[in-house]
Formats: sequence, structure tokens, C-alpha cells
Amino acid sequence: MSSAIAQQSRELLHLYRRLLRSCAVYPSKNRWKIYESIREEFRDNAGMDPEDSKTKQQIHVAYKGLGQLQMYDAMSLSKGNPNNPNWEVTLEQNPMPKPS
Repeated sequence: MSSAIAQQSRELLHLYRRLLRSCAVYPSKNRWKIYESIREEFRDNAGMDPEDSKTKQQIHVAYKGLGQLQMYDAMSLSKGNPNNPNWEVTLEQNPMPKPS
């Protein structure tokens, strides 16, 4: 059981780092507020039970947020060639559903 918890902790740490890296290159004047918000959210929820449905919902929202941040990454948009001027962004209809 502790092995599964350790694996889940590593995955969450990886998610946290990916969120912060993606946020650092996000093209917005509010990027550092978003960055601090991510840090604060993870810090506030560090003691949550990983098996709780609310925790799983928050993790799901974090992955959706990561996907949204990565949509604006220059390397992703240009398909690996930052000099390529042709790129596209596809937006979801309901990108951040309100938690229940």
C-alpha cells in the first residue's frame, strides 16, 4: 500500500512541476499570479486524502489546467519548430467546469 501512495505522490509532484513550468512561459501579464495561485493551491491541499473523490476531482481539474497552459507553449504550437509561423489552438466548450 505504501508503494502505491509513494507512486501517487511522485505523480502529483510531477504534475505540480509541469504546471509551474508551463505557467512560467504562459503568455499573459497575469502569469505570475497564476504561478503563485498554483503553488498556494498545492500547499493548501498537501494533506488531502488521495482516495477522496474531492481530491480526485481537483487532480482532474489540475490536469485540464495543464493542458490549457500547454496549448500556448511555443514549441507545441509550432510543432517543434519555433520559427514556424503557422500554429493553431483548439478550445474546449467547457474548459473548467465548476467543482461540485
